[in-house]
Amino acid sequence: MYPFGSGGPPPPNNSAPYPQTPFGSGMPQPGQSAYPHASPYPHQSPYPTPYPSSQPSPYPNYNTNPGYPTQPQSGYPQPGMGGYPPQQQSGGYPPQQSSGGYPPFGAGYPPTGTSPYPSAYPQQTPSSTPAAAPYQNPYPPAAPGNYPSYPTHGPSGPSGGLYPGISSGGPTSGMAQCFGEMKTHVTRINSEIKSKGNPTVRPPPDFNAVADAQTLRKAMKGFGTDETALINVICRRTNEQRQMIAREYKTNFGKDLIEDIKSETTGNFENLLVSLMTPIVDYYALELHDAMAGVGTDEDVLIEVLASMSNYEINTIKYAYEKMYGQSLENRLISETSGNFKRLLVSLSVGGRDESGVTDVMAAQNDARELLKAGELRVGTDESTFNMVLCQRNYAQLRLICEEYQKMTGHPLEKAIRKEFSGDIMEGLLAIISCVTNKTEYFAALLKKSMAGIGTNDRQLIRLLVTRCEIDLADIKTTFERLYGKSLRSWIKGDTSGHYKHALYVLIGEEKSS
Repeated sequence: MYPFGSGGPPPPNNSAPYPQTPFGSGMPQPGQSAYPHASPYPHQSPYPTPYPSSQPSPYPNYNTNPGYPTQPQSGYPQPGMGGYPPQQQSGGYPPQQSSGGYPPFGAGYPPTGTSPYPSAYPQQTPSSTPAAAPYQNPYPPAAPGNYPSYPTHGPSGPSGGLYPGISSGGPTSGMAQCFGEMKTHVTRINSEIKSKGNPTVRPPPDFNAVADAQTLRKAMKGFGTDETALINVICRRTNEQRQMIAREYKTNFGKDLIEDIKSETTGNFENLLVSLMTPIVDYYALELHDAMAGVGTDEDVLIEVLASMSNYEINTIKYAYEKMYGQSLENRLISETSGNFKRLLVSLSVGGRDESGVTDVMAAQNDARELLKAGELRVGTDESTFNMVLCQRNYAQLRLICEEYQKMTGHPLEKAIRKEFSGDIMEGLLAIISCVTNKTEYFAALLKKSMAGIGTNDRQLIRLLVTRCEIDLADIKTTFERLYGKSLRSWIKGDTSGHYKHALYVLIGEEKSS
């Protein structure tokens, strides 16, 4: 699985035998929905609907009767399925005892022992369907693709599968082959996404939630606090593991771990540990809420979160925000911002960006021309064109658009944005371009901004390290030193102190100073 915030695909169903994806590194959360009993998208499924069913998912585990395609419970074959000779029946239903062409009720489906689905799915017979006779394939053996009703396609034609890159091989291909191809495809995509980021916090192989809970209790029990023990446990575990530790802590000792941390620590060290212990989706929702609470709005937080997230992550955060605060994120953004910046944030908060990864050179050239005409070639600026292109096109297509714009004008799109816009709307558009072209440089710049000048923006520093440590913080650390000539550790050393500094060292993959 992959950390939340990486921009990866949504995680499959908890029981599916596919790789799970974490939540926060631009990638989804481990093996289950961010909240129990809830789809990551409220009111809709993120998967296509190839089967006519009240459960719209191509995965068997979503069916009420696992292991069976969702179809009406009838002894009659469905239209177009074939496999049974026509029967002359006087009534609308076959007789109870019949030696004709109709098999026993339910036998038209593969029986439990010979399911065409992978063995990872539960093997059981639905209570409403009697045990079936051995399954007989009604189709004669045929070479894949030669079945007359299903023409094959060449490389330029459609794949015929449920997902891009998966060839169907014709209807004679078994369901086991279909799901095997799907699993291979998902594994390939997830491995490609995972290879894009190098985290500094990885799950330890010998993780034991009970032992960690006991260590934390011992560190905070009685007089004094063992801050080193708190750092070694909390800062060296993933967010998922920390939630498991918190459950074991409450189960074993009847106390809330976060409340105990608050009572035993102070200042930025307390803020850091509490941030690490908060479920990652709730943490993002909390940061967005606090950015708009009270007098004024912290626009940098809104831009940082909404400009760098995938559709899945944005929709999950929106659901968490409404659950926690009783108001939709969109309505809060509308009430706290204004003008073109408000329209930009609302567009991003929809979570409707194209994520196909498909590119089109001609379309990129057209979009580049439209951006040129909407900005540099006219008096004033057509902000809606920039909003539409930058909030809707997929990342690969946006990179192509930036290249085409550079060819047409001789300068990057960022220069045109700085010339045509100002204030928050300019920062928002530039953040999108930065996340598209080089996300590690974008976050390295934010880290520098949090520590530059007089004083330190500790809340921003904590948020950046907490949210990126499981995704790509090792890459950001390398980029930081390349861009600014000094290591991230040296900047942290000059701006922080005490146990807070030592905890930050561990998060960025460094050892404590002496």
